[in-house]
Amino acid sequence: MRLSVLDRSRVRAGSGHPEALRDTVAFARQAEQLGYHRFWVSEHHGVPGVAGSAPTVLAAAVAAATSRIRVGTGGVMLPNHQPLVVAEQFGVLESLFPGRIDMGLGRSVGFIDAVRKALGHDKEDAADFGRGLTELLGYFTGDRAVRGYPADGLRVPPFVLATGAGARVAAAHGVPLVIGSFRGEDAMIDAITAYRTGFRPSTWAEEPYVVISSTVAVADTAEDAWRLLVPEAWAMAHSRTRGDFPPLSAPDDVLAQPMTSRERGLFEQSLRGHVHGTPSEVAKALDHLVHRTAADEVLVTTSTYDRAAMLDSYRLLAGLYL
Repeated sequence: MRLSVLDRSRVRAGSGHPEALRDTVAFARQAEQLGYHRFWVSEHHGVPGVAGSAPTVLAAAVAAATSRIRVGTGGVMLPNHQPLVVAEQFGVLESLFPGRIDMGLGRSVGFIDAVRKALGHDKEDAADFGRGLTELLGYFTGDRAVRGYPADGLRVPPFVLATGAGARVAAAHGVPLVIGSFRGEDAMIDAITAYRTGFRPSTWAEEPYVVISSTVAVADTAEDAWRLLVPEAWAMAHSRTRGDFPPLSAPDDVLAQPMTSRERGLFEQSLRGHVHGTPSEVAKALDHLVHRTAADEVLVTTSTYDRAAMLDSYRLLAGLYL
């Protein structure tokens, strides 16, 4: 099975954004040593618990610190940027690290209204994602009035990060799809089916290519694997009740703190739907998920408070498949 990594440069309680970014670069080296196929970084703005706000800059640091693993973004949020600038940035990356760069693109436009205003965009801009993607790809193929040097003529594989509507955009443009089960596994499978049905071969891909994104936590015991999920689950519940995504806290601290009934419900909801357990349990669950989706690749998105435990999880997962 082809396995890859998406690291969101999560900030941990007691640490800061600079440390989180340096941790991401160090993690990329370790992922390469373990045999993972890709290492992607993300884009978030104005979020206390996420340091990755400039993914192409961070991708350059990751690519410079590694030598074989593919490096990219999961993703650049295209509605936040002018397509020409995005093309130029990836053209620079591909020129410096030829044959190793991926261009993962999403359609989100900021976490809250204040962030969207600071970026000069609003929710409605997400509807222009398809148009923006067409323009962006045109700078690589030379189909625009302005030549997007140094992207012009280069081949940087594009990927569309999607839930529902984005899957149709990926199919129409003939590019690979990256999708998670945020709306439930059945909804994800429906979107994948629609993508494969509507796929139109292009200069970028002759046939559909599906990457499923999933949290995968592996430990020697099921309890330890579950505890890996606790910090992120609480951060998600916190964000939905208080409006900001906080740094990750230790599992014991999360489980010891009082929660309102709404917080408790969201916390428990955020713990569901992930692949976790002992190596044998994870292998069985992940094999089942890949069989159901017929996915070509799995993009692992696991983050937690304890970096050593997180790395052990990735190491155990690599031992199962790589």
